[in-house]
Amino acid sequence: MPQLDTSAWMVTVISMVLTLFIVFQLKVLKFDYPSIPEPKMHSKNEHTNPWEMKWTKIYLPLSLPRQL
Repeated sequence: MPQLDTSAWMVTVISMVLTLFIVFQLKVLKFDYPSIPEPKMHSKNEHTNPWEMKWTKIYLPLSLPRQL
């Protein structure tokens, strides 16, 4: 059974990696980044009720006891 010639594999792999790198760089260069990001205005939530500040457990419907 003849042996597989692997002498050209290294050139193939290196050229493939180089091509992928170039394609990726071209795609990144095409992306338009904003020059100066604008700050967002965040409004603070005023808690009027005491239970709004507390963490409450949310029960899933499957975790509730069965009702007969």
